[in-house]
Amino acid sequence: MAIAYDEMHDPLRRVRAHYGAFDNWLNRTPETEIGHKRREAEISFHRVGITFSVYGEESGNERLIPFDLVPRIVPAGEWKMLEAGLRQRVHALNLFLGDVYGEQRILKEGRVPMDLVFENSEYRQEMRGFAVPGGVYSHISGIDLVRAGDGEYYVLEDNLRVPSGVSYMLENRRMMARLLPELFARQQIAPVERYPDMLLDTLREAAPAGVDHPVVAVLTPGAANSAYFEHAFLAQQMGVELVEGADLFVRDAMVYMRTTRGPQRVHVLYRRVNDDYLDPRVFRAESMLGVPGLFEAYRAGNVTLANAPGTGVGDDKSVYPYVPEMIRFYLSEEPILHNVPTRVLRDPDDLKYTLEHLHELVVKEVHGAGGYGMLVGPASTKAEIEDFRQRILADPGNYIAQPTLSLSTCPTFVESGLAPRHIDLRPYILCGRRIHVVPGGLTRVALREGSLVVNSSQGGGTKDTWVLESDGGPG
Repeated sequence: MAIAYDEMHDPLRRVRAHYGAFDNWLNRTPETEIGHKRREAEISFHRVGITFSVYGEESGNERLIPFDLVPRIVPAGEWKMLEAGLRQRVHALNLFLGDVYGEQRILKEGRVPMDLVFENSEYRQEMRGFAVPGGVYSHISGIDLVRAGDGEYYVLEDNLRVPSGVSYMLENRRMMARLLPELFARQQIAPVERYPDMLLDTLREAAPAGVDHPVVAVLTPGAANSAYFEHAFLAQQMGVELVEGADLFVRDAMVYMRTTRGPQRVHVLYRRVNDDYLDPRVFRAESMLGVPGLFEAYRAGNVTLANAPGTGVGDDKSVYPYVPEMIRFYLSEEPILHNVPTRVLRDPDDLKYTLEHLHELVVKEVHGAGGYGMLVGPASTKAEIEDFRQRILADPGNYIAQPTLSLSTCPTFVESGLAPRHIDLRPYILCGRRIHVVPGGLTRVALREGSLVVNSSQGGGTKDTWVLESDGGPG
């Protein structure tokens, strides 16, 4: 595996210019003071209740997501390129979703295989021919970026359904601003604090036509959901109601919320409930999380669901290899951000190559998420590789394969002190009348030495992400 790109140091171990101010602070601050700040952060996060369920742990308890004091810093020029690439990608993906539920031009012209879409479990026939408000399917997107050994950014994954993690981005920034106020005073760091206001504006813009003062609510599956903290946090930050399916009902194809003052009409639902559970009359009949009649109200244009049902076909890993082609097809542009080279195992040649090189590759389930259902060849035992081989052979179309990228590293506080750990970045993009890219996003860090799995659900941690508003010199 190639040598990882070091975010803070160049190949000669010199500190990159955009990390200069932080490095100075690190060098002049006593270890005891740094230790105190780290403990203060941990106590504060416990107090706020920022937790996440780690599936597979016997206790089943929620735990604190580890927070690291060393930020991931992005210089202004670099961010400008990323921002343009993210806008381009989300724009094309929304056009793709509108097309596959509408005229299907990209499919008819053979640029994306028809069966890849129509046989995809995330494709919702119920959405065919329905014009979503403003043509926006994914109002809130999270695009996962990684940086390889040559320093180039790649898109690892698109998250268009219910991307999570933004609450940690906001709380991480609050924590850093409190712990290191002198660094924020000395540098121009792009703010992220306006995200809840921007999210609320985006949701209000998506309201049904003719509604002057739309009522917005966040629809959660409930407190048992691993991301419930975030649902409650965002509702509170936007000043809107947090509701469960039982709090809502549909009458005359309109959605109402039960309140102490009687029924109140709801115009926009920021839903954190998966498609399958939204409406038991249309999707899973046994669902207790959804609202009977919700989809009828949606199709009637009386309520907006953000994100729209059926967006999952756009972020499916088997569709991911075709996103560059979508950009060319819909926008007549070359992709600014590149995909990781990907083999689709439904293709016999790709399958043959992958089976011969399993020990070198990362193989993922096309519907997998959270770091589950994947094989990291170089980090797996022979037995694990052989077991995964049998799973692939049983259903090749369920997998894709990619080279094992050496994700970039950032210095991170671990038990032994400061050490490099692999990171990725999830910026958040809001799509309304305009496309807004939040400056920064959530940096996730693999805390185990050598690990490439950064997901919080598998024990990863997070860092604050600083986008500098002006470059202080070459990076």
